[in-house]
Amino acid sequence: MNFESTIFEVQDGCAVLKFNRPDSLNALNFQVFAEMRRFFKHVAETPELRAALITGTGRGFCAGADLKPPRNKDDRKPDPEREKLTRGQRLAKNMELFVNPVVQDMLRLEKPIVAAVNGVAAGAGVGIALSADIVIAARSATFVQVFGPQLGVVPDMGCTWHLPRLIGRARSLGLMLLGERLPAVQAAEMGLIWKCVDDAVLMDEALDVALRLAQGPTKAFGYIKKAVLASDTNSVDEQLSLEAEYQSYCVDTEDNREGVVAFIQKRAPCFKGH
Repeated sequence: MNFESTIFEVQDGCAVLKFNRPDSLNALNFQVFAEMRRFFKHVAETPELRAALITGTGRGFCAGADLKPPRNKDDRKPDPEREKLTRGQRLAKNMELFVNPVVQDMLRLEKPIVAAVNGVAAGAGVGIALSADIVIAARSATFVQVFGPQLGVVPDMGCTWHLPRLIGRARSLGLMLLGERLPAVQAAEMGLIWKCVDDAVLMDEALDVALRLAQGPTKAFGYIKKAVLASDTNSVDEQLSLEAEYQSYCVDTEDNREGVVAFIQKRAPCFKGH
């Protein structure tokens, strides 16, 4: 797994991806999106990897999309069809092909993802963080929706989906329309993230959570993620039926059998992820 704009590591069954463009506060370019897709595909296809952790190097988690033009000129062959599109249409096509699939990969990954927000998360960086299952932020971290008030665009990478569900319409519109920085402490208090911790212990806390998840009943965690995602559109009756369906799958796993035996024997379970 050779990456250029990110760092890939493995620790005790947990895959770690670190954004590694500190000079730009880890702004996102097509290289980063491609490497994120490779990372989550690898995690999904590798049984030994049972959880994932994403974070940033340097002072920031992710400053959103990289708006600076690339240093190297585009060496692709001319595309007459692409040239017919407006700038906005080309952006929308790029989002559909390269950007949106990253959020979909994260939401659909049947293994838990922890985000350790080590500094500012701006724009699309907020979307990436909130696409994780558990978000832990450093006390100095902030979340800011720069899209509308600074750039004149609509929040993307799932921000308009995540924020209203996590903190409600009023707070979401306030953040999106005013673009004010939301401190990590306040983000935790309003339920946007799981926890805010001191800067010095962020990675220890986040890695501890990720490793705990990596030692857990991976199959059940996957079904929990799918059930929660489905609850946004299901009726209560549909959700109850889905719970029964997923429960039947979980009860047939080795991990469930181990959990029951460990509970009866009053010991800690030893889950294998199958």
